[in-house]
Formats: sequence, structure tokens, C-alpha cells
Amino acid sequence: MRRTSSTIRTRRTVKAAATLLAGALALSLTACGGDDDKSSGNGSATGTEDSRSTVTLPKLNGTTLEVAAVWTGTEQANFKKVLAEFEKRTGAKITFVPAQDPIINFLGSKIAGGAPPDVAMLPQPGAIKQAVDKGWAKPLGADATDELRKNYAQGWQDIGKVDGKQYGVYYKAANKSLIWYNAQVFENAGASEPTTWDELMDTAQTVSDSGVTPFSIGGADGWTLTDWFENVYLSQAGPEKYDQLAQHKIKWTDPSVKEALTTLARIWGKTDWIAGGANGALQTEFPASVTQTFTGGDQPKAGMVYEGDFVQVNIADTKAKVGTDAKVFPFPKAGDTAPVVSGGDAAVILKDSKGAQALATFLASPDAAEIQAELGGYLSPNKNVDISAYPNEVQQRIAKALIAAGDDFRFDMSDQAPQAFGGTPGKGEWKDLQDFLKNPSDVAGIQKKLESDAAAAYGN
Repeated sequence: MRRTSSTIRTRRTVKAAATLLAGALALSLTACGGDDDKSSGNGSATGTEDSRSTVTLPKLNGTTLEVAAVWTGTEQANFKKVLAEFEKRTGAKITFVPAQDPIINFLGSKIAGGAPPDVAMLPQPGAIKQAVDKGWAKPLGADATDELRKNYAQGWQDIGKVDGKQYGVYYKAANKSLIWYNAQVFENAGASEPTTWDELMDTAQTVSDSGVTPFSIGGADGWTLTDWFENVYLSQAGPEKYDQLAQHKIKWTDPSVKEALTTLARIWGKTDWIAGGANGALQTEFPASVTQTFTGGDQPKAGMVYEGDFVQVNIADTKAKVGTDAKVFPFPKAGDTAPVVSGGDAAVILKDSKGAQALATFLASPDAAEIQAELGGYLSPNKNVDISAYPNEVQQRIAKALIAAGDDFRFDMSDQAPQAFGGTPGKGEWKDLQDFLKNPSDVAGIQKKLESDAAAAYGN
């Protein structure tokens, strides 16, 4: 979640992608249908690949690797199955290292102690740049780079580059322009899927009138609030201003920021539209914001929850079925276009070795992505992943829209900012937007605080 400089080059219109996504998701969709620190692969590598292989990997018997990521729960368990397949094919042994957020701070302590992991999954372009600037990150070798060129649009390659060198493999992507809803609540209320912000307000009122609180917000995790802002801002201010604000080339006191915050306040300022009110939302972590929307029968704590495609992981923790009980629509346009905001996690090598380079190569291949795609709650920017690998029609259409967008997307703005501003709990933009959720009437005050924190973090 950090700075762009040379890493972001996706300066194009989002209209085509937004239109495709809207068309793909507007229909009512029907679903098709270990926490150990050591991954569970076994067997030794013979140097040959199984029938599903698209990538050649070396024999690595006797090699041990550590991979660090902030993923927990189901997401961590599913990624370990990918690592287990790498173990099976190569003979290497991998230990998953649970990391704390912000991961750069976690890695700094590990490196200072002389025990960095071999590979880290970094959730921000700015974190990649920081790792490069600190001398921690190692460039990708020829095999991993070739695999990226075969399988990724140029935009996804570029956000893993620093000063023209390839450091990151964007293994996991996110479509962060989606609102999920409880289908029974909408049916009971007679509510319909909105396409504009005004229609979203009407839908929310309809749900509220039926006796269900419209929105669940995981405000305890400040990143969810930055995502709300980014979708509104991109739709209203447009791609060029979005890029300028992401790089702090315009100030947070700009009138375009005022407009976006004022629009957000139309929802955030209605405490009876938010499950638990503002105070309740600020005590609700993201996973709970999802599960409380899809539990409680036709009287859940909320009818809608905003977040990306990865919401499906948390829906799976309830009895709701994606496509029938849990449905989705694109984030409504607050301006001229529906927004397409993406995020992602990149594999970055910290200890250069044959094994680490082979793992990066594997993670850049369709083979790795298809394993996790089949498990659900995952989206790959790899254009050669078989769409049928995704477990339901909702996920397949979201994946198609992401791939069809090519370079026409905007990466999460807070993920492009310096970590001190865009990616640290209790600080910077996360904290400022939590304060704004608490008091949405103070637009000017929050703008000043955002600008002060941004200037300090960006150094300008």
C-alpha cells in the first residue's frame, strides 16, 4: 500500500473495465457448486513435472525456505496448499512465517536479528520500494521474469518494478470495487441493485425502512475506510486526479477531496444506517463486518457490506452461499464512471537463492494460481489462469473482468502511499478516516489532518 513513483504506470481510462464489470455482475448469479506452521507437502522431486504443469522447476531436495505473509485463517491455509505443491514438485521444505501488519516493520525486526525469511508477500507497491531502498529485496532472475512476461499484463509487471528492475510477482489480486448484499434482505425489502450513488442512497433507505440496518463497516481496520474513499474519489475526480493524489502531487486540501468526503458523509453521517453506529463500526474488524451481514436469517445486523472479491472467504465462514444467499454488485458510480480499484500481494525475494528464485517462478505461473483459485476467495492477475478453475460463476465473472481490464485499472491509493501514511494501524490515513467516520461533519478538519500526515510521510 504505498508510493508509485516508477512503479505505477497504469494511467489510462477505467471506463471500459467498469462497463465490463457492471455487465458481468448485474445479473443475479448462481454459485456452482491446516493451521500448522509447516506446510504439508511430501515426496521428493524427480525433476519432472506432473500433467498439469506449465512451468519447469529444479530439484531442490535438502533446500529449506521460509515465506512470510500477514495472511491468517482460511487465506493462510489455502496459500499453504500452494506451497505444499511446490514442495511436492521440487523436494524443498517450506515454513510459513505469520507476519504482523505492517509487514515492513516485521521484516525489519527479522532482518535486524539476522533471520529474514527467504520470500515475503508484500501487500503494497510502496512496501516493495521500501524493501529495495533498504537493500533488502533482490531482483527476480531470468526464469521468474520470463514467467511474468508470459502470464501478466504490462501494468501488473510494472507495479512490481522499482527503477526499471523487476522485484515483485503479483501473485494475488483484488477487485476492490464491489458491494455484497444479503439477498433475502433485499427481497424482503423490495430493494434493487443500484448503479449510482443516489440509487445506493435510495436502496439503503429501502432496506432501512424494512427494519434492517443497511451497512456493515469494518472500521476497526482502517484500510476498509481508505477503500471506500478511493472508490468515491476515483469515480468523481477521475483517473488523472487519482494518480496525482496518490503521488501527493496535489494536496488533500484540494476541492476534489472535499467533494469525495462530503459524498461519503451522506452515508457515514447516518448512524442508523451503520451496524452499531459509528462507535460500533470502529470496533468491528473486517471479517466480522462480513459475517454479521450473512448471519441471523432475514434479520442480520446489516444488509450490505462493501469490500473486494476476497469477501467470499469470510462468507464461507457462514451458511450463506455465494450467488444465492450472498450476491454482489459493482461499487456504484459517484461521478462520471463506475470505479475499478485493485489491490494485490507480491512475492519479493529477500534471500537470493536457487530455491527462492524457483518459488518466485512458480508463483508467477498459472499452476500456482489455479490451486488457490479452486479453493475460492482468491483472484489472480495471471491472464493464463483457466477461468474454470474458479469455483463459482460470481468469481469467474469477477476474474474475467479483471483480466479483460488489462492495464486499465487503478491500484489502491493507500497501497501506493508511504507506509507511515497509507498502511499503519492507528496512524496516517487509516486513523484520519476512522476519525472522520466518528465525526463526518468535520470535512475541512479531516482534510487538514490528512494533508499534514501526508506531507510528513511523503516529505513534501
